[in-house]
Amino acid sequence: MNFNKDDNQIVDKVVNIGRVTKVVKGGRIFKFTALVVVGDMNGSVGIGYGKAREVPDAIKKALENAKKSMVAVPVVNGTIPHEIIGEFVSSEIVMKPAAPGTGIISGGVTRSLFELAGVQNILCKSTRSRNAYNSLYAVMDGFKKIRTLEDVAEARGKTIQEIIR
Repeated sequence: MNFNKDDNQIVDKVVNIGRVTKVVKGGRIFKFTALVVVGDMNGSVGIGYGKAREVPDAIKKALENAKKSMVAVPVVNGTIPHEIIGEFVSSEIVMKPAAPGTGIISGGVTRSLFELAGVQNILCKSTRSRNAYNSLYAVMDGFKKIRTLEDVAEARGKTIQEIIR
């Protein structure tokens, strides 16, 4: 892994760089897109997308967007609290908590998102579309849907002990 760490412990990873070509009368115009994932490996992650005429500028824009879009992910004992399905456009990601020692069972671009969130054990399956952009946002949708035991207890107006019984 080639993670970049800056001074305030936010780690970033460039997931995808795309090249778009526009053909005009005078020749070709190249533009680049960058898809970046950032996280603190302690329960906060974000995704950013940037477009520019040069690759470094696209990455810089994507990093700024990713830092603005960071969300908190509830991580319990190195995994997620319960099974969840994240959806975005045509992508669907099924995420299941895993026992310690399982590792991150995930393919493609979603692996880096779990690593940067601080999730160490998870089972993940991409159903339907495997588009990089949509898959990442499907995982983020799943992260936003996760409810912890404290959230459920508060919503029901009960204590955690009453729910566990």
